[in-house]
Amino acid sequence: MKILCDIYKTASKDEMYLYLNRVKGFKAVPEALLSSFGEPILVTTLVLTEAKKLARADVQKVMVELTAQGFYLQMPPPKFPRAGDSQ
Repeated sequence: MKILCDIYKTASKDEMYLYLNRVKGFKAVPEALLSSFGEPILVTTLVLTEAKKLARADVQKVMVELTAQGFYLQMPPPKFPRAGDSQ
């Protein structure tokens, strides 16, 4: 399976990204999410496949979310590691 995906960032929160299924576009994203996300800035467009590696997201999970709901929200990593997290 292949999915054409646009990835957007926001100026309001560092390292938060919104992945959109190119076919569904912004119409799949709830209005509340869009308003809290802020002005989307296109970062890149990718063709996602099961073999594709993403820096901080599981490509399988991203593809499932893009197929099911049309978008995937990647949250910023925690600023401080939680107790018990390996480093």
